[in-house]
Amino acid sequence: MKTKEIIESFSEEETFQFGMQIGKKAQKGDVFALLGDLGVGKTVFTKGVAAGLGILEPVNSPTFTIVQEYEGGRLPFYHFDVYRIGDVEEMEEIGYEDYFYGQGVSFVEWANLIEEIMPDNTTWIAIEKNPEKGFDYRKIVIQGERENSGT
Repeated sequence: MKTKEIIESFSEEETFQFGMQIGKKAQKGDVFALLGDLGVGKTVFTKGVAAGLGILEPVNSPTFTIVQEYEGGRLPFYHFDVYRIGDVEEMEEIGYEDYFYGQGVSFVEWANLIEEIMPDNTTWIAIEKNPEKGFDYRKIVIQGERENSGT
């Protein structure tokens, strides 16, 4: 049975703090897939993870560079944004395996676009809005391996 955890956040600060908890527990070689619509809080969550790893420099979404590397914390932190990836070959060109199977922690926004190359041990995190529960409300769903997606 796959483990699944659901967290409710009612503010940007709570979303950041939950990310920070993930960062504090992260181990070398951990890979996290981050899913959610534009503006849902993926970057806020990721900034929290970086803070939990002890990264002091500003963390921004690497939309135009695909991957941003941060070396100043407890572990190297690799923040991917694959929204603009055309196909998996682009990931091969940047040497994604060195990141995913290396000594740091990888966070991949829009990972569903490259699902076929995500490691089996990936932790999948989905962030969703629900306007009925408030403007800042977020439901954060964390699970180990994804449910069988038909492959």
